[in-house]
Amino acid sequence: MNRADSTTRALIIRSLVEGNSIRATARLTGVAVNTVVKMVVDAGEACADYMDRTMRNLACQRMQADEIWSFVGCKQKQVTVEKMEAGICGDVWTFTVIDANTKLIPCWLVGRRDAGCATDFIQDLASRLTNRIQLTTDGHKMYLTAVPDGFGEDIDYAMLVKIYGNDPESEKRYSPAICNGCKKENKIGNPDPKHISTSYVERSNLSIRMGTRRFTRLTNAFSKKIDSHAHAVALYFLFYNFARVHQTLGKTPAMAAGIETKKWEMADIVAMIDEYQKSN
Repeated sequence: MNRADSTTRALIIRSLVEGNSIRATARLTGVAVNTVVKMVVDAGEACADYMDRTMRNLACQRMQADEIWSFVGCKQKQVTVEKMEAGICGDVWTFTVIDANTKLIPCWLVGRRDAGCATDFIQDLASRLTNRIQLTTDGHKMYLTAVPDGFGEDIDYAMLVKIYGNDPESEKRYSPAICNGCKKENKIGNPDPKHISTSYVERSNLSIRMGTRRFTRLTNAFSKKIDSHAHAVALYFLFYNFARVHQTLGKTPAMAAGIETKKWEMADIVAMIDEYQKSN
């Protein structure tokens, strides 16, 4: 199979991280759909490997964690035993965490919204840090065991529990019930009440949904395989951390965190992918 040149591959990546689907990207760049699919796989593997190696010994201070919903293959209500035997399908959650100061997203996890995945995610986060942090999550009970398993007592941890109304008519198809307020609950250590918030990570989740077509609701652009979903997520996070200037910072999150000294261009991402493939 002929390989697209570096310029075309950079255009493919640019199109994907700006929220276009596989087929839209193929039309915009003039390449075959299979070429775009292969690019997603190559980029996803390289991006995940690069960030796993780079996001180490971080000096983050205030972090917020959350989960963003999507689905793979089919909606959860359409899942059958036969479909599950063919591969993971139905509801899939992406765990994310953001540094409130640098807006860096150091790690993520694609999986189920359960205690096992939450524990793996929090332990991964803990392994990347060099100092004690303040962490805020939502009120999901899975974090009550995941955070102590990952950090022990060496953390200032709080939950921000949202209180919703009881009126069933207030909950729409793609909107939660009306939030009547939030309750801050200290769980471990002594978190600063002024910084108990999930606003940054919730805004980040909106950016993920806008910048990754597979998260867009009411389309047929959803991932058909779990591996494809993970590859697309990895590509987005590398672009976000290294190649997208954050408006409130005037620089990329990687620059703000001291990981990188310059903003990456699409050509830099293509070069990183090539280097990964040569070494593997």
